[in-house]
Order: sequence, then structure tokens, then C-alpha cells
Amino acid sequence: MAVSIDKCLSVAASLLILTLIFDLISADVAPGSEDAPHRRFEYKYSFKGPHLAQSDGTIPFWVHTGNAIPSADQIRITPSLRSQKGSVWTKNIAMFENWEAEVTFRVSGRGRVGADGLAIWYTSGQGLDGPVFGASDSWNGLGIFFDSFDNDGKKNNPAVLIVGNNGKLVYDHPNDGSTQALGTCLRDFRNKPYPVRAKITYYHKSLTVMINNGFTPDKDDYEFCAKVENMNIPKQGYFGISAATGGLADDHDVLSFLTFRLTDPGQQPPPPEVEIPKEEKDKYQEEFENFQQELDKKKEEFQKEHPDVQGEPEDIYESVNDREIRQVFEGQNRIHLEIKQLHRQLGMILDEQRRYVSVVTDEIAKRGTQGQPGQVPTHELDGIVTTQQEVLKNLNEIRHTISESMRQVGSAHNQGNAAGTYETVQHFNDIKEHIHIVKRDLDHLIQRNGGPGEKAKCPEIPPFPSCLSTIHFIIFIAVQTVLFIGYIMYRSQQEAAAKKFF
Repeated sequence: MAVSIDKCLSVAASLLILTLIFDLISADVAPGSEDAPHRRFEYKYSFKGPHLAQSDGTIPFWVHTGNAIPSADQIRITPSLRSQKGSVWTKNIAMFENWEAEVTFRVSGRGRVGADGLAIWYTSGQGLDGPVFGASDSWNGLGIFFDSFDNDGKKNNPAVLIVGNNGKLVYDHPNDGSTQALGTCLRDFRNKPYPVRAKITYYHKSLTVMINNGFTPDKDDYEFCAKVENMNIPKQGYFGISAATGGLADDHDVLSFLTFRLTDPGQQPPPPEVEIPKEEKDKYQEEFENFQQELDKKKEEFQKEHPDVQGEPEDIYESVNDREIRQVFEGQNRIHLEIKQLHRQLGMILDEQRRYVSVVTDEIAKRGTQGQPGQVPTHELDGIVTTQQEVLKNLNEIRHTISESMRQVGSAHNQGNAAGTYETVQHFNDIKEHIHIVKRDLDHLIQRNGGPGEKAKCPEIPPFPSCLSTIHFIIFIAVQTVLFIGYIMYRSQQEAAAKKFF
């Protein structure tokens, strides 16, 4: 019995080992369905910043039409204005069957709802202008639409649609293309914190669309959107991007369009295309040589006109250190101007305090022995004089502190580039310390003269005799009244006499 059990266990183990070996062999000999295809970057069908656009506003290997605005970092297909449309298309026709495109774009607008949307194309001809998201209708090829506006009122937008066309269909605008869509998914791609990314893969007649929703900076965080099997598209075509606005408007910005040729794993990739024909290469070489000669000629003319300038300037652009030093000097200049303004205001305050002290001192000397009613007592005047003298003393100390701060700022400014970073920081600390001393002295003056909520009181000016008495004022008013009445009577008589002649 034990022998039979051992035989059964050995047979079961043998079967398990054979099964594992068969699975491994099957995995080894199976075609590379699970392996990723070989990718080769195609620069003639791609663009990416920086230096995306040339100085003349063109894009290498691409053409833009309509309201498209190329810049160094992106292409604004349409600005956020009503009834705008634009597009960009490759100049060369793509001659490979399997491909993958990675598009990075941003759709942003002020409103909660935007319009109309953006489209990514692969067609047999360039649809430079038309009613379908800024491109022509009845295209032959593939269109992937990022539709922002809900035309049919079914509240199923923003959405991503895959629409194929053989050149005979007219796009169904009223229904947002839902009757013609081969695949669709709902994705909100407007006003995202990061750019939205779309990865479109066409491999062995299978089209797959993956979307990065723009909520994370991770470039590889893609989500599945839609897949279409057995899809036939032209073997040769143009890549393009278009966008349009309507009654509502969004900014449609494309940051990059990267195209890759896909080949089966294990197969020899096709040889690279000839980059430039010999005739074009000779033409460009001749143009470059002419440009170089013209540039050398202008350099010689410049040297003749400016003999004092030797060589070429090395530092055309401002370095980071130069910019930091310039910002430090600008800050020091502003501090210097503020301190000069404070110094001037303190000088005016000192002059006012000296004038008040002299007025009070003269009043004490004049009325020291007299006892006129309503006069300020002598001990109060003495207190005012003492307080004013303390104020003058403290203000002189503040003025000295400010002068010292001005001297520190001037010395830091005159040192220039020779001053190190530590010395500059030390000068700023000294200036800050002097400013704190000024603030503390001012607070001390306020607390000594009164509470923090109490306003400072100026010394009372002695009363002066009135220049006009009450009797004189009454007589003046009476004379004015008599003269006014006499003038009225005289004018009435003149008007009555004049009426006799009419």
C-alpha cells in the first residue's frame, strides 16, 4: 500500500514538472505579442520646446495656418477669442504603417464651459482649414477629437472621440459626432494643474488611446480611454493638430508632439531615410557660405567704424552672480534714499522744536515776574522747556544714528564687486540694527510725552489782542448797508429815466 502511494506521488510530481516545462517552452516560442514593439523617434514629424519656433516664426518640418501662433515653448492653436481656428500640419508625408504619437497640450479658459475643442489628425491630405475643429471636413483617415462643448445637450462633454472617415462622410456636429464615433471616453481636460497628455498608438491595425488627466506631474501616469480593433487607415499620411472656438472661447496650447515609428520586436528596423538630398544640401551649404561671408564683412565694417572696441564682447548676457549683485545694489540704493528722506524730515522736526523752545523761553523771560490772569504757571513752562530739551537731545541722537546708517550704506555701495557676500550681509545687518535703534528711540519719545493712544500736545501760544473791536465792526456793517441801499435807489432812478425815451 505504501509503495502504491509513493508511485502515485512520483507520477503527480512528474506531471507537474512536465506542465511547468511546457508552459516555459510555450512562453519562449510564442511570438512577441507581450513584448513592446521597437520605437524609433521621427524628428521630421515632431516638435517640442524650447526653441520650438525659428526667428521668422516658422516651425521646422511643420506648417501652421489660421490663428495659430508659434512661440519658443509652445504653439497656441487658437487664442481665447470668439470664432477662431487654426492648425499645424507636417510638411512631409509619413511613410510608415505602425506609429505612436505622444501629444502634450493644455486647454484653459475663464468660464466653466469652453468651446469648441482640439483635434489630432492622421489623414492622407493636409486639412489646413475647415469646419471640423479648424480642419477640413470629409477627411480620409483618422481624427481624435477633444470636444469641449455640449452641442446635443446630453451633458456628455468634455469627451474624447475617435472618428474614422473614408473621405465621404460629413461630420455630425449637432450630435457631437456620437453617431460616427468608433470609440469614446469622458475626460475633463480643461483647466488642469498640469498639461494633459495623450498617447495614441496604431499597431497592427489596432488603435489605442491613453490619457494622462493632468492631475499629476508624472508623465507616465496614463489611463485607458478607448481601443478600436481592425481599423484601416491610409498607409501614408500627414499628422496634424487643429482647434477652434465658437461663442465661447478657450486657449488651446500644444506643448509637444512626438512621433515614433513602431516595428515588430526581433525585426531589423528599416534604414533611416536620407535626411537631405544632395541638391538641397549643396544649396544650403552655398547659402551658409554666403551668410558667413556677409557676416565677416559686417564685422570688418564695425571694427573700422569702432576702432576702440577690441574683439567681441564675451559677456553678452547677464550672469546669475551679476544679477544678484545688481539686485543687492538696487536694494541698497532704495534704503539709502529712504534714510535720506528720514534724515531730512528729522531735520525739519529739529528746527520746529528749536523754534518752540525759543518762543517758550522768551515768554518765560518776559512774564517771569508778572501775574497776568490766564497765564500759564511758571512750573508748567519749566516742565515744557525741559521736555523740549530732552526731545531735542533724543532727536539729535536719532539723527546721528541715521547719519551712521547712511555712511554704512554708502560704504557698502562703493565697495562694488570687490565686496564679498559676507561683508554685504554684515552691512545689511548693521543697517537693520540702526533702524531698530531709531524705532526704539521714537517709541521712547512717544511714551515719555504721553500714552500710546494720546496725541502729542504742542505748547499753547499766548493770547494776542484782537485787531477789530465790536463797535468798529457794527459801524462798518451799517456803512455798507447804507451804501448798498443808495446804490439800489440810484439804479432804479436811472432805469426809470431811460424808459421815458421808449
